[in-house]
Amino acid sequence: MTMPGLQSITVAPLSPAAPLPLVDQITGFIRGRIDERGLRAGTRMPSIRRFAADNGVSRFTVVEAYDRLVAQGYLESRRGSGFYVRERPQPTRRIEPEHSPGTRIDVVWLVRQLYAGNDRSDVLLAGSGCLPEAWLNETMLQAGLRTLSRREPSALTGYGTPQGYAPLRQLLQVHLAELEIEAAPENIVLTAGASQALDLVARYFLHPGDAVLVDDPGYYVLFGRLAAMGLRLVGVPRTADGLDVARLEALIQEHKPKLFMTNSVLQNPTGTSLTAATAFRVLRLAEAYDFHILEDDVYADLHPGRAHRIAALDQLNRVIYVTSFSKTLGAGLRVGFLAAHRDLARDLTDQKMLATLTTPELGERLVYQVLSDGYYRKHVDHLRSRVARGLEPAVRNLERAGLSLFHEPAAGMFLWARAHDDAEVLAAKAQAQNIILAPGSLFSPTQARSQWMRFHIAYAASPRLMRFFESSQ
Repeated sequence: MTMPGLQSITVAPLSPAAPLPLVDQITGFIRGRIDERGLRAGTRMPSIRRFAADNGVSRFTVVEAYDRLVAQGYLESRRGSGFYVRERPQPTRRIEPEHSPGTRIDVVWLVRQLYAGNDRSDVLLAGSGCLPEAWLNETMLQAGLRTLSRREPSALTGYGTPQGYAPLRQLLQVHLAELEIEAAPENIVLTAGASQALDLVARYFLHPGDAVLVDDPGYYVLFGRLAAMGLRLVGVPRTADGLDVARLEALIQEHKPKLFMTNSVLQNPTGTSLTAATAFRVLRLAEAYDFHILEDDVYADLHPGRAHRIAALDQLNRVIYVTSFSKTLGAGLRVGFLAAHRDLARDLTDQKMLATLTTPELGERLVYQVLSDGYYRKHVDHLRSRVARGLEPAVRNLERAGLSLFHEPAAGMFLWARAHDDAEVLAAKAQAQNIILAPGSLFSPTQARSQWMRFHIAYAASPRLMRFFESSQ
């Protein structure tokens, strides 16, 4: 049954001089009245003309406000009758995460906990894989979007091209040259973050049952994806120099792989980087045994000095170089790229086209805008400084808590540390206290139980984390 209509609503205070636009002031006021049950479901709102007259605003402003409230589910429009308050769903009770003896701590568990914790201020994301949002530059992206919408409105609706936005690929040619990697725009394929690049390369080279070499420990989400493809994961041990090259050669001789997927600089989770000698020896093995290397360099811009990359030695002959801007600009901005031999880049573009046609050009144009305006270099310098300031307190806190570091990195956001107990047991205990740890078993292709854990430097300095480890001993 429809309730009687309202003759008028006065929004107070309503000020054209306020920082918040009039439309936002109106919608916020009406949302509040509806949420507080001051306006009941079924109530007919004042006409657009009446609302405008009562509040001294234009009818266009009221139309926009009503339309927003319809889109947000607060009002409904009935043709020929007007706007009515819509029935609102009752809020659901938050179900707190629980860990029971039957809960399996695996890759999906960790991803789920980390994403769920992003929305809660009471959760300490000690095992996080991303920089805190507060460390990133939202203003820079907002300015880039405003500039983009003024200069190139077609960016908001354009479909894009399979290989990616050409001006950005041209700019990335300069970026790669600074890393001593020679690549023309034809060598570069833009992707939806590094994840799509990893997936494209794996699908191109490998088939179910094939062996693929990966870092051990290494990127747990990649392990889950490769296992789902039916591949045999073979772990190459990480060392302080980057990789155990002697063990790598033995594994190559045993498994005869087509592909080695490795994280070369500020590796996840150990924070180690390849030395020049290690990079050279790995490339020599790839040439001698005829396999390709996917060099994952997503943390490249967090390294403050000169890092050693296999792609710089190989010049994209048998190395596919992959990186992304998601770590430094924002996790939601899924813009990455791969650089490869021209023929391989063409084949991977075709594979990308068959899977997703293109990647969203809006994000690619935004990255181009930010890079070409010169904002990005200053942002990265600031980010490196902030990471550097957080590194030493994080190291000292973990050591005071009784953990042993695998390696003390000079930069980057990861620490790999060994605790006094099984990491999965500790992760279960920590979860009960709203602390999310990343147990080492998830970072091994064998998934073997471990005392090792990954820590993020932004959270590892927390006294709350130290108190947890002290109480669990």
